Amino acid sequence: MSGPVNLADQAAEAERPPKSEFWKLTLGSIGVVYGDIGTSPLYAFKESLSSASGGGQPTLDTIVGLVSLILWALMIIVTLKYVIFLLRADNQGEGGILTLMALAQRGWQAKAYIVTVMGMLGAALFYGDAVITPAISVLSAVEGLKVVTPAFEPFIVPLSLIILVGLFVVQRRGTAKVAAFFGPITAVWFVALAIGGLIHVAERPDILASINPYYGVKFLTAHGHIGFLALGSVFLAVTGAEALYADLGHFGRGPIQLAWIGLVFPALGINYLGQGAMVLAHPEAAASPFFLLYPDWAQLPMVLLATTATVIASQAVITGAYSLTQQAIQLGLLPRFGIRRTSETQTGQIYIPRINWMMLVIVLLLVLMFHTSSALAAAYGIAVTGTMVITSLMAFIVVWRCWNWSPWGAAALIIPMVLVDMTFLLANLAKVVDGGWLPLVLAAFLMIGMVAWREGTTALAEKTRRTDVPLASLLEGLERRPRDQRVPGTAVFLTSHPETAPTALLHNIKHNKVLHERNVILSVLTADKPYVPEEERVSIRPISDSFMQVTLHFGYMENPNVTKALPVCRKHGWKMDVMQTSFFLSRRALIPAPDSPLPKWEDNLFVHLARFSDDAASYFSLPTDRVVEIGAQVTV
Repeated sequence: MSGPVNLADQAAEAERPPKSEFWKLTLGSIGVVYGDIGTSPLYAFKESLSSASGGGQPTLDTIVGLVSLILWALMIIVTLKYVIFLLRADNQGEGGILTLMALAQRGWQAKAYIVTVMGMLGAALFYGDAVITPAISVLSAVEGLKVVTPAFEPFIVPLSLIILVGLFVVQRRGTAKVAAFFGPITAVWFVALAIGGLIHVAERPDILASINPYYGVKFLTAHGHIGFLALGSVFLAVTGAEALYADLGHFGRGPIQLAWIGLVFPALGINYLGQGAMVLAHPEAAASPFFLLYPDWAQLPMVLLATTATVIASQAVITGAYSLTQQAIQLGLLPRFGIRRTSETQTGQIYIPRINWMMLVIVLLLVLMFHTSSALAAAYGIAVTGTMVITSLMAFIVVWRCWNWSPWGAAALIIPMVLVDMTFLLANLAKVVDGGWLPLVLAAFLMIGMVAWREGTTALAEKTRRTDVPLASLLEGLERRPRDQRVPGTAVFLTSHPETAPTALLHNIKHNKVLHERNVILSVLTADKPYVPEEERVSIRPISDSFMQVTLHFGYMENPNVTKALPVCRKHGWKMDVMQTSFFLSRRALIPAPDSPLPKWEDNLFVHLARFSDDAASYFSLPTDRVVEIGAQVTV
């Protein structure tokens, strides 16, 4: 029953990086992977106290019980579920909700559509988290200024807006250079968390009773409905856990696990214990327990360090949104958006302008709508818990179908995780009216868009398939034409259906009366794995004396750059000169059809999304001076 896991361990051992690289990756993971969860102490315990005590004086049982719940949430959800278990469910070293979807689809092909819907919902919920994290993190850090002096309070929102605008504006320059500082700065942040906590734990060592889970359970049973609602705020302590899995491919399992066990978890635990001890000794500190951990002279430096840490955390979430978008496009869940690489050497360093500016607008609106981190905390959590539930369900499919466990064994492993996730989800759903509706609305819009795009592309493919001309029958007639009627050079026709004649080829013959000496039917396919090795990139099949089929294979985490793949094609026998080659594309202008198989609203939405999509020449990075586009109107 443990065979697949052992094989994965052996593979990981074989591919383990050199020791110097391992420590570099470990330090880097502290900044990128743990930036989000590392800034949770700014608001998690404060909001938990507020939910549990209703603004009144917190009692000893309340403080000890909440700290116990936070510590065991970190242990169960982050350590056991993500660090120990989910990091093993990788697809060629990559992780994340859509990677898990691809694995589950491969293992349960008979129910692939159900798995796809789950993946789309999880991805949609992730975007809700991606826009709330920068807003709540930066607001919570800048709010420390009013602890230094109340005179700063009117400037908190304007200063937060300036920081956030600057954060999104610099995205186009890439993060490859500044990312080198993420790990060291965030490591300093975690050390500061531990120091601030240790001082007050020494003052009130009775807070160490929180390590016993009995006090967390006692708090829940004694406080009933209020205790259940407080779980929604307790969950704030584990937001960011999904980043562990999503960033697996960037750092590897070993560095991520070592960073958590060796620094991040101890620092977080000590800080939460320290905040609890601070409120035990000074109940009036409940309004801002984090910054009051530090003496007056250290509070302003801590505000500056906290602001830097939240910017790093926000950067990691924004980069995650780019990566998720790239995967969704490659998997056919979203229209084509322009993707720019910001580093020639670092995989995953990409920038998607449309996603960047849309996120900025939403983040700024959130700050202006909610004004404080406490108000925004009500909106936080639902998206993350929803994603975690879906992750657990898809993990069951992977354990059962891909790792070949018995269904009962897989259920015994996954059901406890699902129950924990569902408990936190239900607790967060209680905050829907207070702001929790926001990520649900965002996720609903994104889910509707993904469904419309997927079903629209399917309907369009079905319609064009009925009118398509089989390529074999077309070539049979073309090959009878005299050779002296052909023009020199090579014509490349892009198509997603290599068995049928590309529309551009048909229109070129019909309207331009032209056929080249050499013709290539080119298809670009996305594999169900993150990366395709160079030796598997190209497959070439001669069809006739003047026609050949070329298929380029890319992973769902790769940019489908056709120009860069051309040298690989030469190694496989396609002798071509780019300056003597023309790329023919068919540009479809879609029009809603009265007899469309889709509902009218879905048909119209698909057409608008298609107009919003980038053209194929840009998306596939074709040489712009060698591209010929032939237009056609199509009803769908």
